[in-house]
Amino acid sequence: MDSSLDKHSFRLRHELRVRWAEVDAQNIVFNAHYLAYFDIGITEYWRAIGLPYPENIAGSGGDLYVVKSLVNYHAAARYDDQLEICVRAARVGNSSMAFDMAIFRGETCLITGEVVYVFACPDERKSRPLPANLRDAVASFEARG
Repeated sequence: MDSSLDKHSFRLRHELRVRWAEVDAQNIVFNAHYLAYFDIGITEYWRAIGLPYPENIAGSGGDLYVVKSLVNYHAAARYDDQLEICVRAARVGNSSMAFDMAIFRGETCLITGEVVYVFACPDERKSRPLPANLRDAVASFEARG
């Protein structure tokens, strides 16, 4: 993904204001906070599709585990900036799913990235097929966009 993205190409957009504790000595958002912002975006995505985590995964025979996080920095966010965390399902496979992520300030794309999850048995740590209700909810949500 590149920084020329349009935030309206994302089905989920969630607003967040940068807090003082998130900026570093350079007066910009400390890099690790962007992964936390991605996590907030994914949490809101689960809510938006009608399957809030973790209660809607309980009893499904598995859990979702992050296996890849990629952050591309295009420009910095600063204290008190109003940001939009943008999320869309990029790929739904047999046992994994990938999300495209972007963070915007106004129409300017500051951050892009990807987060990949694998659905696996918590005890054995072996992958399992994604639950049908999760697949259906993602497909339905993304189709409405």
